[in-house]
Amino acid sequence: MKLKDKVAIVTGAGQGIGRGIALALAKEGAKVVVSDVSDKIGEVVKEIESSGSEALAVKADVRNNKETEEMVKTAIDKFGRIDILVNNAGIYPFKSLVEMKEEDWDKVLGVNLKGVFNCTKAVLSKMIEQKSGTIINISSIAGAVIGYPNAVHYATSKAGMIGFTRAAALELAQYGIRVNAIAPGAIETPGTKALGEEVLRQVEQTVPLKRIGQPQDIANLVVFLASEDASYITGQLIIADGGYVIQ
Repeated sequence: MKLKDKVAIVTGAGQGIGRGIALALAKEGAKVVVSDVSDKIGEVVKEIESSGSEALAVKADVRNNKETEEMVKTAIDKFGRIDILVNNAGIYPFKSLVEMKEEDWDKVLGVNLKGVFNCTKAVLSKMIEQKSGTIINISSIAGAVIGYPNAVHYATSKAGMIGFTRAAALELAQYGIRVNAIAPGAIETPGTKALGEEVLRQVEQTVPLKRIGQPQDIANLVVFLASEDASYITGQLIIADGGYVIQ
């Protein structure tokens, strides 16, 4: 129970990595605000509550600052504080740069990067008042560490998250707020499963540890960064990719 009585907000928590993070935080004692644009958040809340923990479903589009502010207000009204923000909401449509349109670019940057800004801004006043808090941004090895074809908008957004993480960590340290980022490699989620079993097995063979990552692999790292075990860590990018980028 490393996070007993802590209050966490997880965006993009309806499925995949976000769902895994929400469940892991709850297992460690946190009260979790499960946020997404999807109705699946209700199922995640039921799963958390069935295990004996507290959770709250809040629909919000992270591109909309009014909705993110309302999400945070709802969380504070319910639980009284905000200790952990996990900026996980993200989309990753594939499209070549030649074919990419302005609306494609704007949508991906809006969810993946502006969403981080909106949600972080929304929690800051409460965290500053508390003189404590931790913000964890879910980036990607694509863009943050390596290039990635047919995903210039996605790679740009994930690289941008690293600059945001480092600059915000410097500014917010004075308030006792830590900001870190995680760069996952290939993780088995509904999105990656859609690529097909054959593609996943091919990807698996490119990973030194010879397996596709699971949402729990990222969730475990989030729990660590959110806990007091990581109290001296801020402004960092931690790669979790089975060794893919060290080849």
